Amino acid sequence: MVSDTERDTYARGMIVFHPLSEPTRRTLIEGGLDPDAVAGIVRSAVAEDLMGGIDVTSTATIPADQRSTATFGARQPGVISGLPVAAAVIETVCGEAASNFQASVVDGTSVEAGTKIAEVTAPTRSLLTAERTALNLMCHLSGVATATRRWADALEGTAAVVRDTRKTTPGLRALEKYAVRCGGGTNHRMGLADMALVKDNHIAAAGGVAEAFRRVRALASTIPVEIEVDSLDGLREAIAAGADEVLIDNFSPDEMREAVAIRNRLGPAVRIEASGGLTLESARAVAETGVDYIAVGELTHSARVLDIGLDLRPA
Repeated sequence: MVSDTERDTYARGMIVFHPLSEPTRRTLIEGGLDPDAVAGIVRSAVAEDLMGGIDVTSTATIPADQRSTATFGARQPGVISGLPVAAAVIETVCGEAASNFQASVVDGTSVEAGTKIAEVTAPTRSLLTAERTALNLMCHLSGVATATRRWADALEGTAAVVRDTRKTTPGLRALEKYAVRCGGGTNHRMGLADMALVKDNHIAAAGGVAEAFRRVRALASTIPVEIEVDSLDGLREAIAAGADEVLIDNFSPDEMREAVAIRNRLGPAVRIEASGGLTLESARAVAETGVDYIAVGELTHSARVLDIGLDLRPA
């Protein structure tokens, strides 16, 4: 039965957000994530779901004092990512359940279908309110981690590392890049301020590779500078200018090998990143040319979710 207080809450559209527990904050920090930023993402996502109101269905049909245990389980094989984010969702909505979110695996673990991932006991209403947001985030991040692991496995035994791009979901970049790390990849720049990437339009606007590099260094003297090139002559010019990294775009494997040989002669410390038209099937052949990084936008912009479900039972 719905109480007068609950009807009043529904009418006023009250949303109560709870703080993250210290264990969850620590786990997020250990993963390279900002707990306050994650809390903001979670609150925004939950608020989007509630639309300024409350969970009408759960409030109307489930007694306020009913409690359940929710089990998160993998419904297909893949790599898990986002457990502390799911915990943050549960804590934000359920509050008092903060102390009993128990993960059965850690992020970065490869699991089979049917694997139990985590369990938590809390008021049933709150669990169902939190369910979709928690699953949306964890399924997506696990999909990114799973896609990354496929590339990392393809490169195993070579010196090359798969690296992400800025082709991320607006607002979720930090989480998606975290998922890439869970899958065995590494991160490119987080944004436009922590690393310079000089592309063809920048070069054209500045009047050349050397001048573009000089202008970047005049503004920011310490950040890494990467220069994108589409020819071996461009590579030589970028190395001569002083680039820390060179992005070789749409090079053939033979051109990649020659690019690496040129780098080894002219600037051994310069890192080379391959990009453009790369596929999982060609990944190892590209890595064996001697490039340092393989840039893959699809890790974040095209990853399919990993199917993870949540099942309830009476507490």
